[in-house]
Amino acid sequence: MRNRAGNLLKAVLKAGVCFLDQTGDVASDARDRVARGFDQASDHVSDFGDRASRKLSDLGDRARDLYPGEDHTMRHILMFGAGIAVGAGLGMLMAPASGEETREEIRAKVHEFGGKVKDRVSRVVPGTGTEGM
Repeated sequence: MRNRAGNLLKAVLKAGVCFLDQTGDVASDARDRVARGFDQASDHVSDFGDRASRKLSDLGDRARDLYPGEDHTMRHILMFGAGIAVGAGLGMLMAPASGEETREEIRAKVHEFGGKVKDRVSRVVPGTGTEGM
């Protein structure tokens, strides 16, 4: 009886060691896959940044051609707008929140900004006297 219990214990221990050894291989394999995934994502983001930079440069060249005079105001406005668009796009891509949470935050910010604009406009533009009609 003692011999059977010893053999059973040895078999269980061997199976446990074999299982742990395979688990280590699986964990190592998973770590390698995650690292490759991060590398690929980093490459995609870098490529996106390079393409965006080229597009912005092309946009700047076009703006320069459209407005060749010394006044660069329109070019600066276009470049600023393009920078905001690229930054917002990258921010959405890199955001840790889910898409629904991100959209809700954007919606809230747009409403907040709209409220600020309305407040400023109402302070600048005098009332016409027709508000109560």
